[in-house]
Amino acid sequence: MYDIRWIRENAERFDQGLKHRGAEPLSAHLLAMDDERRAAIAVSQSTQERRNALSKEIGQAMAAKDQARADTLKAEVASLKDKLAEAEALEKQLIAALDAELAAVPNTPLESVPVGSDEHGNVETRIWGEPKPLGFEAKQHFEIGEALGLMDFEAAAKMSGARFVVNKGQLARLERAIGQFMLDLHTSENGYMEVNPPLLVKDQAMFGTGQLPKFADDLFRALPDYWLIPTAEVSLTNLVREEIVEEKTLPMRMTALTHCFRAEAGSAGRDTRGMIRQHQFQKVELVTIATPEQSEAEHEHMTRSAEKVLQKLGLPYRVMTLCTGDMGFGSQKTYDIEVWLPGQGMYREISSCSVCGDFQARRMNARFKSTDGKGNRFVHTLNGSGLAVGRTLVAILENYQNQDGSVTIPEALLPYMGGITKIEKAV
Repeated sequence: MYDIRWIRENAERFDQGLKHRGAEPLSAHLLAMDDERRAAIAVSQSTQERRNALSKEIGQAMAAKDQARADTLKAEVASLKDKLAEAEALEKQLIAALDAELAAVPNTPLESVPVGSDEHGNVETRIWGEPKPLGFEAKQHFEIGEALGLMDFEAAAKMSGARFVVNKGQLARLERAIGQFMLDLHTSENGYMEVNPPLLVKDQAMFGTGQLPKFADDLFRALPDYWLIPTAEVSLTNLVREEIVEEKTLPMRMTALTHCFRAEAGSAGRDTRGMIRQHQFQKVELVTIATPEQSEAEHEHMTRSAEKVLQKLGLPYRVMTLCTGDMGFGSQKTYDIEVWLPGQGMYREISSCSVCGDFQARRMNARFKSTDGKGNRFVHTLNGSGLAVGRTLVAILENYQNQDGSVTIPEALLPYMGGITKIEKAV
């Protein structure tokens, strides 16, 4: 969310950022709303000042026993009471209208972000590993899982409808192992603190990270006051909501393994088979709270941390820098990590790591006490997948599939599998 003062001082840059995102310039419109707000505030203040001055004059008139003048002044005070109420109501109305407009404006891209209108403008930053030839026709993950008798979409559909799955036996254990492996790696090697946060949050938490009001249709509402989290980013980032943290505690790196819930309202017809796009899934989230000076380096650290998971699992991937037209609403800059899926013969997103600047912090009023004497400043927030557990399971099934239908367990996961080295068809 923007500070209207920043827009007033950086109107050209603000409009340029919107243009790069494929949106129309808004500075003139927003500043006109702010001018109207300022005028309403001025009327309210001048009216209150006049009331205060009249109150003093009434006291002076009463002291001088000038009842006629005192009555005249009291009549004017009474008339100003209604005028002040109207002015204050208009002021609140205009402030709410401006805040609503500001809340719907996407973040301004950093200058290092490539300009483009959609995913075709994304830029490959680096690539790791090479897809290994399997020596046979690769199957997609759902074909492998169903043939093993351990992945059941029909049973899930009977209970919950489309975009759900039931994983069983060794496949369920492998999914659990993936999440535990990721948590252990991030906490032991990458400097993140494990957190077990709530899965239900209130409106203000969703607003703080930018899911509300714009993306309400992609969320699951549990009760009038609660939402199921689409990602642990919401819970973790809101830990500093309305807080002033000490600068010495930053960067604050956090990780969590949670279930996530997404309505996928904007993805009708996409990835309808398999586990790529589910209403319920597990993900290991990475969130960092940083100073403005730390955020760029922390973005690189977060992305490398997510990459390390794939490297240890031996899964080929590439890192893409998203262009201005393909970035998320709250992001200043985003790296997508795409893993190779031989069953699809293409790279698919498995992680998205974003730096948001102070965009979310302003919505949450999250600040830090600066040691340089400049007072309290807004923190910078970052978030990324480290990784999506279900999509990592998909990548393992497709990259480690064998011709006989079995799946070899990656070496990094063996300590979590209780002696199982290969997943074979359930007997």
